[in-house]
Amino acid sequence: MAGLWQRDHQSIAGLQKLRFHPLALVGGRGCEVLAEDGRWLLDMTAAWGAASLGYAHPAIGTAVAVALASPAGASILSATHRGAVGLAETLIASLPEIPDARVWFGHSGSDANETAFRAIAAATGRPGVIAFHGAYHGGTTGSMAISGHTVQSHARRADGLMQLTYPNPFCPTDDADRVIAELEHRLQWDAQPQSIGAMFFEPILSDGGLIVPPPGFLARITDICRRHGILIVADEVKVGLGRSGLLHCFRHEGVTPDLVCLGKGLGGGLPISALVGPAAILDHATAFAMQTLHGNPACVAAATAVLDTIRADRLTENAAQVGATFKAGLEALKHRHPMIADVRGRGLVLGVEIQDAEGAPSKTLTAKAVLRAFELGLVLHYVGLNSNVLELTPPLILSAAEATRALDLLDQVFRDVAQGLVSDEAIAPFAGW
Repeated sequence: MAGLWQRDHQSIAGLQKLRFHPLALVGGRGCEVLAEDGRWLLDMTAAWGAASLGYAHPAIGTAVAVALASPAGASILSATHRGAVGLAETLIASLPEIPDARVWFGHSGSDANETAFRAIAAATGRPGVIAFHGAYHGGTTGSMAISGHTVQSHARRADGLMQLTYPNPFCPTDDADRVIAELEHRLQWDAQPQSIGAMFFEPILSDGGLIVPPPGFLARITDICRRHGILIVADEVKVGLGRSGLLHCFRHEGVTPDLVCLGKGLGGGLPISALVGPAAILDHATAFAMQTLHGNPACVAAATAVLDTIRADRLTENAAQVGATFKAGLEALKHRHPMIADVRGRGLVLGVEIQDAEGAPSKTLTAKAVLRAFELGLVLHYVGLNSNVLELTPPLILSAAEATRALDLLDQVFRDVAQGLVSDEAIAPFAGW
């Protein structure tokens, strides 16, 4: 019988694939995944951050089993249930910055961001949006319309979309003062501020390259928007819920958003997202943003277990502590391997920028590093507008010993790639970003 990789190629649509190596899985435990060939691989991706508690965490398994043993319906579309109400109350309590808050439940970060965009436009009558080049807010029509990632160059952008550069401290030309000056100029001369309803930002520009903004930048841009009555939306889908070392990543920046989008790790591997915002926006209309399985009891139970475990096991603190050790180790590798141009991030959301011998961004070397890591037992992805940033978003349960193991493997990865042990032909089947 053909292997999983071949069967996948023959049966599953390529439209939904983003592949970096022939990873075919049959199981998982903790921070490891079990490949079809019997190897246990250390996963530094947590499935793009979705597996926030790793794999086979008992809290999620128990919670979902209880929910499925006597399901309280199948959604919150036309009935409520205790699990959904309790989860909403927990999320609201975690965000005291948002007065008179309500929660909208969805399936993914994409639909949470799209709903924020649509609801703000409808409630305020201001359809314009400010967002950033490099931002990836999702894969639905509405979320792509306000995104700025190169992988979505085919997507139609929203009318009235104003895109700004997300300043990158690693690139001096991406200066925060210049971006601020550009925004103020465009609001004065090129746009009508009263037509702009929202400004979307990621506290760390995730798929755009794991870029941590310069200190004070987001606070300054938020102040400008507030002067014009523009609502602030924090996209915490990848970097929120403890991953940065704080429960909500925007708190590193000293800003107060009006709405917060959550997803990925909220369900610990099950599909659920949440949008938290003021009643004036989220109660503006009924039957406005709905799908049949929103608030599914099993997914709600998983999310509740995730939040309870993050708190009980102090995983936010673990992300801060292990992440700091991990980042320091990556900085040490930077001094030994010239292909590492930059190390950045917060907590357990870290990026490693890869360059060639001339100092230019190198997708080729990055793809080779990811493939070699897979061969050595480490699962990695890469992101960035130049596809040259290794993304490290392991489960929040990552231990210091596992971080050390990952660093040892990465040391060998960079050494092997530099020595030419991975050919161009080997990476050719994997398109990546």
